[in-house]
Amino acid sequence: MALSSFGTFLKIGNGGTPTETFTTIAEVRDISGPSFAVGTEDVTNHDSNGWREHIPTIIEGGEVTFDINFVGGATQGFASGSLYDDMIDKTKRNFQIVLPAGVGAGNDTGSFAAYVTGFELSAPVEGVLTASVTLSITGSVTWA
Repeated sequence: MALSSFGTFLKIGNGGTPTETFTTIAEVRDISGPSFAVGTEDVTNHDSNGWREHIPTIIEGGEVTFDINFVGGATQGFASGSLYDDMIDKTKRNFQIVLPAGVGAGNDTGSFAAYVTGFELSAPVEGVLTASVTLSITGSVTWA
């Protein structure tokens, strides 16, 4: 029952109002995340029968990390509005991760706001110019 992840796209919003336009980030390779977690708070007390007790607190969207074949351009390069530029300017953007059709049972697009918090170029002697990018999610992730 395994499903192929091939054809998953990562898109970046332009911040337009009232309708925002999303552009596919070129040549995305491997994507990890969002990495969801729920924080807990220890509420152990003298009535806990000797067992530690926890309650859930705040949900964390975590990070999305991905590798790209670095080709520059509007979304990848060092120009205004690029991933690198957004990191330097500390710009919050809207993103979408679009799973292949049918994978999410009708909820194939995850939408979230994030900051670019990592951008690492790699230029091996024998290989391809790539970059590893980290997005730190702020707020919720919604699936539609």
